[in-house]
Amino acid sequence: MPKRDKIPALHAQWETVMMIVATFATGIIDAVGYLGFDKIFTANMTGNVIVLGMGLAGNDELPVMGPLIALAAFFIGALLCGRLLRNAEGGWSRPVRRFFLVEAIILLCAGLILLRVRLEPDSSVLYVFTFIVACVLGGQASAARKVGVKDVTTVVVTSTITGLASDSRMAGGAGQRSARKIAAVASIIAGATVGGLLHRIVGDGWGVIATALVLFAMLAADAVMTARG
Repeated sequence: MPKRDKIPALHAQWETVMMIVATFATGIIDAVGYLGFDKIFTANMTGNVIVLGMGLAGNDELPVMGPLIALAAFFIGALLCGRLLRNAEGGWSRPVRRFFLVEAIILLCAGLILLRVRLEPDSSVLYVFTFIVACVLGGQASAARKVGVKDVTTVVVTSTITGLASDSRMAGGAGQRSARKIAAVASIIAGATVGGLLHRIVGDGWGVIATALVLFAMLAADAVMTARG
């Protein structure tokens, strides 16, 4: 039984673990999005902005409509989740858990449908799936913001890498939270590797399903930990 003064620290560590796992799941879904959804990121909006700009510059091999839809859907998802969690307490709260459960269910259903649907470039089916996935990932980014684990947003690692470098001892810093930052970067790389392999070997539907299963496993582990107190 942990001492009472250690409980907040344990909770903070567990929140970090949850966000690292969610970052891994994001790596999977973004790899699937880029490789299978015609070079569209569903979580990394910085990447979408770059793809959109290059597409607008006349590079015919790069999409324009897909990134626009993803950007709009991500914004809507973040807006809706932010509204729903407005009055929730900070940290890994019950409303945040509920959101991740809803996200996992939506992604699982989308993945199962994708097993029977072929995504063609510039098709309405592609745009519908892009909207759905980007919308729930926008919600995830908003939920992660509510959890408030510093340096782990679950959807991007640019700021994490910047913090890792600028806070390092080589830069004159104390190297604070280096392990967390490295874990966040490594998890999204590992997730992207898994997503890339699934795209190449079994198809994009299984990549989306795998993302959902990772989130379900995360929530199941959290339920066990919560039951144990």
